[in-house]
Amino acid sequence: MTSEPHAPAPPYGQGDASFQAAGGEAGIRRLVDRFFDLMAERPGAVAILKMHPRNLEGSRDKLSRFLCGWLGGPKRYAEKYGPIKIPKAHARFPIGMPEAEAWLDCMAAALADQPMAEDFKAYLLRELRVPADRIRRAVRTRQAAEDASDPCGDTE
Repeated sequence: MTSEPHAPAPPYGQGDASFQAAGGEAGIRRLVDRFFDLMAERPGAVAILKMHPRNLEGSRDKLSRFLCGWLGGPKRYAEKYGPIKIPKAHARFPIGMPEAEAWLDCMAAALADQPMAEDFKAYLLRELRVPADRIRRAVRTRQAAEDASDPCGDTE
C-alpha cells in the first residue's frame, strides 16, 4: 500500500497558515489572555497598561478578533467592530519606542508560553513589529502636527 506524500503546509502569511499555526481562535485567545496577564505583571509595561480601560475584557476581545483576521482566519474584528484602522485608533496615545518595545516584550513572553512552533513564534513577533512601528509613526505625526499648530509651545 502506497500513500501519497502530503503537500507541504503553505508558508506563514499565506492563506490561513498563520491562523492555523497559532491554534485557531482558541490558540489566539490563549495568547492574548497571557499577553494581557503579563502586561499587568510587568513593571516595564505599566505605561501601556494605563492606556487601556481598567476592565481589560474589551481590549482582550479586540486584540483576539484583530489577530484572527490578521493571521488569515475569520475577520472577527470587522464582524463586531467594523473596519480597523490600527494607527489611527492608537494615535491619541503617547506611544514611543519604549512603549512599543514594552508591548512587543510582553507579546514575546506570551508567545514563549504557547504550544506553537518556534519558527512561527519568531515569524509572528517579527510581523507584529510592522503595526507597532506604524502606530509609533502615527503618534509621532500627530505630535508633530500639534507642535506645528502651536509654534510658541503654549499649552493654554
